[in-house]
Parts: sequence; C-alpha cells; structure tokens
Amino acid sequence: MTEKSTSVLSDLPEHFRRIRSFVRREGRLTEGQASAIKNGWPLWGIDYVPECTDWDQVFGRQAPRYLEIGFGMGGATAEIAKNHPQNDYLGIEVHRPGVGNLLKLIEQDSLTNLRLMSHDAVDVVNEMIAPDSLDGVLVFFPDPWHKARHHKRRLIQPEFVRMLVSRLKPGGTIHCATDWENYAEQMLDVLSAEPLLENTAATYAERPAYRPLTKFEARGLKLGHGVWDLVFRRK
Repeated sequence: MTEKSTSVLSDLPEHFRRIRSFVRREGRLTEGQASAIKNGWPLWGIDYVPECTDWDQVFGRQAPRYLEIGFGMGGATAEIAKNHPQNDYLGIEVHRPGVGNLLKLIEQDSLTNLRLMSHDAVDVVNEMIAPDSLDGVLVFFPDPWHKARHHKRRLIQPEFVRMLVSRLKPGGTIHCATDWENYAEQMLDVLSAEPLLENTAATYAERPAYRPLTKFEARGLKLGHGVWDLVFRRK
C-alpha cells in the first residue's frame, strides 16, 4: 500500500540534486554473498519506487522505526537489530558485497525486524519515507571524502539534514559517528545550525551503548585514533 509522499527534493539546490555522496565501489561478490542476494533479497530487500511506502505493511507491525544510511558490511546493523527486536530497521547501502553480507547475517540470526535497500539515500528519504514517521536516523562512518575539493560530496550537508529532520518524529534523533575529525567538525556545525535540532550533549556525545564497537574501531582507538559521535534530537 502506498500513499502520496511530500517531496522536498524540489527545494534543494540544483548542485545538491546532481552531486552524489557515493560511488559504486562494487568489489567482488563472494559465492555466499551472491547466493544471499539471490535468495534473501526477495524476502528482505525493498526495491526503490518513487512513492511513499507503508512501512507498517512492509514490516507487518507498528513499531519504532529507524533508518540507517550506509551500513557497510552490515555487522553492526545486524547486532543492533538483534539486540533491539522491539524496533524495526531499514538499512540503505549501495555496496553489493555489503548487502549480500548483511542478508547472510539476517538469515543466520533469523532477524525479522530488518529490511534492506540498495539505492541513493536521497531518493529513498525524499520519495519513500513519510514526514514525521521515523524514530531515528543512524549514519555511522560515512565516506569522509577527505580531499577538500570533494567535501561537497559528503552526505551530511544542510540540505540533506533538513530533509532527514522532516522525516523524524518530534523527539526523534539523528546519530552520526565518524573517525575523521574534520568531518566531525563539519557534522557538528551542520547539525547545530539546523533550527529544528538540539544537541543531546555539550558538543560530541559518548558512544551510546546501542552502537556496537567494531573491531576496526577498537583497533583504531588502541592506536590513539579518535572517534566522534553526535546525537541530535528533533525539537
């Protein structure tokens, strides 16, 4: 079942609609990942359609709902969904090996509260998610586009944050995490400038218990590398 969406894409500057925050670095699918996509996508995958989606129907229930943008190989996403069965999670990732890997984990852990998409997050948020419908948005370790000339490709930009906020319920949260200090500073500036958001911390937040500590992150912390979490709430 679908209903007419309230699109805000037409309000975005032309350059933002044209510039993408990702490139498809496909890599090579393993046999297991390819098999998981073949068998698991019809069960847990959601194809993009330019219409607002009835997510209660998709998940078969009414529950708190969270959107994760860029789940990578999906290990943290599967752990979060497994540890919080009372919530529903929609994960977006354009890297097919990651999609295949998370589909394997869904089957392995018998997860019923997780659905996946492999499409541009801007389109999905704009067209498929109704205003005031999400309890939270998770953006963990997005591509930092570390070269200054590529900063325009970073996902966390004022225009996209405004779109995300419009999809949050009052009291809903945006939780970002990065291991690039420069990107953390930009995220803090962008999120702080959004008038409908308030910071839950003075600046950066402590890592919430629900965000798993990955092996890569733990190794970096031991080497003295920083990780910055930001948790903002819609007013």
